[in-house]
Amino acid sequence: MTSTHEHHHALADLAPEHPARISVSQLLPDVYKAMVRLDIAARKGLDPVLVELVKIRASQLNRCAFCLDMHSKDALAAGESVERIVQLSAWAESRHFYTEKELAALALTEAVTVLTDGFVPDEVYAKAAEHFEETELAQLIAAITVINAWNRFGVTGRLTPGHYTPGAH
Repeated sequence: MTSTHEHHHALADLAPEHPARISVSQLLPDVYKAMVRLDIAARKGLDPVLVELVKIRASQLNRCAFCLDMHSKDALAAGESVERIVQLSAWAESRHFYTEKELAALALTEAVTVLTDGFVPDEVYAKAAEHFEETELAQLIAAITVINAWNRFGVTGRLTPGHYTPGAH
């Protein structure tokens, strides 16, 4: 399957693809399997599209190219619109694209992801608690934590984006 990018440029024009630095998942299959189980447990009961939005936003903040590729494709496969995915990096200026519940989740995602930026402010947590009942809120916090862990493996390993097919993990 060719990417949209390849339709606009001849393959010869593209910068060379760099191999990954290290694949922790290949070297430590037990860690990878545990992470996958943690991921499944974390998102249990959450709206799958909401989870993808959260994963994309955290991955944008952490600049994890591999996870951005994966979760943008998964979101599209789950029925998310291109427009809402594109607007995610500017969600605070594009509030009318999202529900109040999604906005609360995105604000919490940012706060949990960028912990050095004033920790998780009370007002951000309170807004999330208004839209998510307690167990669902705990699931959301877990899902945000898990994507941040995946991002750290992806960014440190410099995993190569572009090869993921939805449903392949």
